Amino acid sequence: MNLPMADHVLSQQEIENVFRSVQQKSPTESMASRAQPYDFRRPDRIAKDQLRAMHMIHETFARSIGSSLSAFLRAYVAVNIVSVEQLSFAEFSRSLPSPTCLINLGMVGFDNSALMELNPAILFPVLELILGGSLAKPARIDREITEIERAILDGFFRILIKDLKEAWRIVPAALDFRIDGYETDPQLLQILSPNEAVVAISIELRVGDIAGMMNIGIPSIIIKMLGQRMDQHMVRRTDLTEAEQERIMRLLRPAAVRMDIRLAGPTLTVRDLLAMQAGDVLSFDYPVQRPMNVTFNGRRKYQGQIVATGRKRAVELGEMMMPDD
Repeated sequence: MNLPMADHVLSQQEIENVFRSVQQKSPTESMASRAQPYDFRRPDRIAKDQLRAMHMIHETFARSIGSSLSAFLRAYVAVNIVSVEQLSFAEFSRSLPSPTCLINLGMVGFDNSALMELNPAILFPVLELILGGSLAKPARIDREITEIERAILDGFFRILIKDLKEAWRIVPAALDFRIDGYETDPQLLQILSPNEAVVAISIELRVGDIAGMMNIGIPSIIIKMLGQRMDQHMVRRTDLTEAEQERIMRLLRPAAVRMDIRLAGPTLTVRDLLAMQAGDVLSFDYPVQRPMNVTFNGRRKYQGQIVATGRKRAVELGEMMMPDD
């Protein structure tokens, strides 16, 4: 059977319009915008949840070294996390200044090593404080630290490693760090291959007006190996053990609490207050039987009654007030 051919032949403009309408309806562009780049040279990338867990661990570390170093240096030390990201070891090494102080951290139970870097911008002011100097006229020094200076800074380094171990104890049987060596040039490091991924944690240390960076690099493969433990234990726990409860109470017992007991009388306008003169009598109009509010740190906690104890007045605690009161 012969089919009749169409009399109308499409022009070039009509053909282009057809292809243009098809391209506008194609989801290729929207799919491309949702695509995520993947580097096949780095198959050991870790998940975002594990990066968030790393951020939480090192936030604890930052708070801990802030208090530890403030006591050690007898000067207020502010510590802030700048970033937590995943880089190749080559990118991490290129981001470090030279010369600097590099600490090779061995990890007990693992074949890999981590890395801690401390900028000279913060190391030499810390050295000056340890030796009894002041930071009134800080001088910028860009050179390697000597063997003698490293020995003087040994206590400073060990405080950092101790607090880093404590921060990681939230993950049971996780990382135990030790100092395996020192280096000054990042380009001479051979602890990892250039393409191996590391989790880089950048932390700012500030003493007075002087600030410097501390960078920590942990191989991503170690984080992946610990991934299941981190997922299980990085959530906030509500069921504290008896030992943990006792530890918290031991820290809280010496804390000072401000207690106030007030006779809440009538209020005055500023006009009446300014018009007061010597000899005026103020009536508080507060019945003795009315219970008084007992506040702790500004929050009402109890109601109490005025009583006498010996020759002094006192307040007997009565009903505990609800939190919403």
